Amino acid sequence: MITNAQEEGRENGGEERRKMGRGKIEIKRIENTTSRQVTFCKRRNGLLKKAYELSVLCDAQLALIVFSSRGRVYEFSNHNIRSTIERYKKATDGSNSSSITEINAQYYQQESAKLRHQIQVMQNSNKNLMGECLGNLTVKEMKQVENRLERGISRIRSKKNELLLADIEFLQKRETELEHENAFLRSKIAEVESLQQLNPNENLSVFHGFVPRDEMLVRNMLQNSTAFTIPADKKFLH
Repeated sequence: MITNAQEEGRENGGEERRKMGRGKIEIKRIENTTSRQVTFCKRRNGLLKKAYELSVLCDAQLALIVFSSRGRVYEFSNHNIRSTIERYKKATDGSNSSSITEINAQYYQQESAKLRHQIQVMQNSNKNLMGECLGNLTVKEMKQVENRLERGISRIRSKKNELLLADIEFLQKRETELEHENAFLRSKIAEVESLQQLNPNENLSVFHGFVPRDEMLVRNMLQNSTAFTIPADKKFLH
C-alpha cells in the first residue's frame, strides 16, 4: 500500500527531474579525435535532415556544403547545387552594390547636413560678434559673446603692443648707429679742419670740396637722428 508521503515524494521527484531537463553542453572544440569524429557524424546527419525537411516543408531552394576536418566534402541540394550557387552569387552581387550605394548616399547626406549646420552656427556666431541677431540670445549667451569679444580685444592689443615695441627697438638701434656715424664724421671734419689750419696753402687743393660735402652729410644725418629720437620712458596706452 502506497502512503501519502510516498506518493508525494514521487511527485516531487518527477517535478525536480522535469525542472532539470537535459544539461547544457558547452560549445567548444572537442580535443579527443574519436569523440570529435563521432560528434561530427551525428550532427552532420542531423543538419542534412533539417535541410531536407526545410526544403520540403517550405518549398525552399536550398544548398548545403560541409567540409570535415579531414577535407571530405558533404553536400545536399534539392536542386542542382551549381545553379543554386550561381543564383546566390547573382543575388549577393546585386544586393551588395545596391546596399553600398544606399550606404554611401546616406553617409554623404548626413555629412552634408552636418556641414550645413556648422556653417549656420558659424554665421550666427559672426553676426553675434558684430552685434547683430541678438534678439534670440539669452542673458547667459550674451555674456558669453561679451567674454569672447573681450578676449579678442585683449589679444589684439597684446599683438599691437608687441609690434610697436619691435618698431621702437629698431628705431632706437638705428638712432644709436646714426649717432656713431655722426661722431665719426665729426672727428673726420675736425681732423680736416686742423690740417687746413696747419697747412692752408698746400692742402687746400686736396681737401677742397671734401669738407662741404661732409658737413652737408653730417647736417642731414643730424636732422634724421633728431627725427628718429624716441624718449626711452615712453609708455603705450592700451
